[in-house]
Amino acid sequence: MKTDITAKELRNMWLGFFKDKGHTVISSASLIPDNDPTVLFTTAGMHPLVPYLLGEKHPGGTRLTDVQKCVRTGDIDDVGDASHCTFFEMLGNWSLGDYFKKEMIPWSYEFLTSEKYLGIDPERLAVTVFEGDSDCPRDEESADLWANAGIKRERIFYLPKEHNWWGPAGVTGPCGSDTEMFIDTGKPACCPECSPACHCGKYLEIWNDVFMQFNKTAEGKYEPLKQKNVDTGMGLERTLATLQGKKSVYETDVFKPIIGKIEEISGAKYGDSEEVTRAMRIIADHIRTSVFMIGDEKGVSPSNVDQGYILRRLLRRAIRFAKKLGIAVGQLASVAQVIVDEYKEVYTELSVNNERIINEINTEELRFEKTIASGEKEFEKVAHYLVGDTLSGKAAFRLYDTYGFPIEMTIELAQEKGLKVNVEDFNKAFAEHQAKSHAGAEQKFKGGLADNTEATARLHTATHLMHRALKTVLNDENANQKGSNITEERLRFDFTFPRPMTKEEIAEVERLVNEAIKADVEIVCEEMSVEEAKAQGAVGLFTQKYGEKVKVYTMGKFSKEICGGPHAKRTGELGKFRIVKEQSSSAGVRRIKAVLEN
Repeated sequence: MKTDITAKELRNMWLGFFKDKGHTVISSASLIPDNDPTVLFTTAGMHPLVPYLLGEKHPGGTRLTDVQKCVRTGDIDDVGDASHCTFFEMLGNWSLGDYFKKEMIPWSYEFLTSEKYLGIDPERLAVTVFEGDSDCPRDEESADLWANAGIKRERIFYLPKEHNWWGPAGVTGPCGSDTEMFIDTGKPACCPECSPACHCGKYLEIWNDVFMQFNKTAEGKYEPLKQKNVDTGMGLERTLATLQGKKSVYETDVFKPIIGKIEEISGAKYGDSEEVTRAMRIIADHIRTSVFMIGDEKGVSPSNVDQGYILRRLLRRAIRFAKKLGIAVGQLASVAQVIVDEYKEVYTELSVNNERIINEINTEELRFEKTIASGEKEFEKVAHYLVGDTLSGKAAFRLYDTYGFPIEMTIELAQEKGLKVNVEDFNKAFAEHQAKSHAGAEQKFKGGLADNTEATARLHTATHLMHRALKTVLNDENANQKGSNITEERLRFDFTFPRPMTKEEIAEVERLVNEAIKADVEIVCEEMSVEEAKAQGAVGLFTQKYGEKVKVYTMGKFSKEICGGPHAKRTGELGKFRIVKEQSSSAGVRRIKAVLEN
């Protein structure tokens, strides 16, 4: 087993392996998903490829591989343990109606066990397959393929849908069984039935192959898909920790320089105590994720809504734990710089946006300092009028919820005044707050297939026309898209511009878009290289690797844009375009909400 493999080597090894198998290497998509209102961030490698998994033709062909930037924020409070990360890299490969199980499983075995690749002893591997139920049959085909490849039958485990089934993300849609691969750590079995389904630590997951072969109908039936797909994922950080024999992802080469910088500016040492180790992990993770959010081609800025809210929460949590380590205000930017330097060759957008990353982090740190000061003043008021010696949980939670004041700081200030804090009541209020947040998050973060309905396709097409109209009316070619969120009812479009639009400018954008719609021109899609698209004046983000094929949509002489989303056939299908609202999204970014009317 390659115990000394680095992150760079693993990325290159993965892409090289699948390139040799006829796959096109594609670039990581943005962390901000296009046309998927169900998620704030790209949470898996499959998100940017949804239209193609559903049958749309991909410019790269039917075999694809990449390393995708991902963010998952459902368990921020768990970060600080050995394995949780909010940002991670997902190694992936896809078959879009091309190969299936009989090719993928032998390839998985080869990559895992060959000395040319990971070199894992087959005796240390275990795999799981779907055990079958009343809806779908037992996956004996995958089990036989694993056995023929070299996995002993006693190390092939059959598990239910809870463990070995993917999708559908909603009530209906593509889904199928998966097969998961694990490394046996050598720990003793926790029970006679010990399997990868147990949480005893004996088995560590390293890879997952999903076989999308069914469509679940509204009636709950599982019908065979016309296009069978393969979707696989291997988490880079967790795989590195497993191969390198590390107890934590934070001890791998990915985090080593980041932790080293935190040690330097804090004077503390990773491993000095559980408290110090946890604080350093939180700072390292949260600043790394913040760097990728801010530095993304659709860059996020701290705010009180959507992606900006998550970014603010991560930064402020990192700042809080930096204070615990005695790190001076303004020093976290130096941690961010280490991260930019580490990743800039792989993700060039970090280098392009380096100055912005540093400025945003410094600004938010100073802003939080003022927030803390406001919280301290509020605490003084509460303490002054306090009856008895105990601050109520309700008051402590108000300090947290309204002023972003950490409970730990409330306790510290109370102790200085000889007071107590009703932590039990605070925890109850906090739990209620979390329950409400999770209930909302189930809708906002549930993930799943992007909306490809006719209504959404029309609104998505309208964003192209509006984007061009904005550049024309504002006389600013730098009025570039920073993000979009499209549902069947409306479009939301963020773009870079330093001031509010005037009523006259809004009216002129509407006029130009409706004029383009009235022209009823055909929407032409062409596949070409990034260089060709750029040479033709197509609007788009040119962070992709040169040579990569992209789709360019042309709407007469009005609009030419790189895009991978759903589109109408002709502009005349759109109806009447109307801007409902124009407002600030974040510093230097405006937001438009618009609708199409019959």
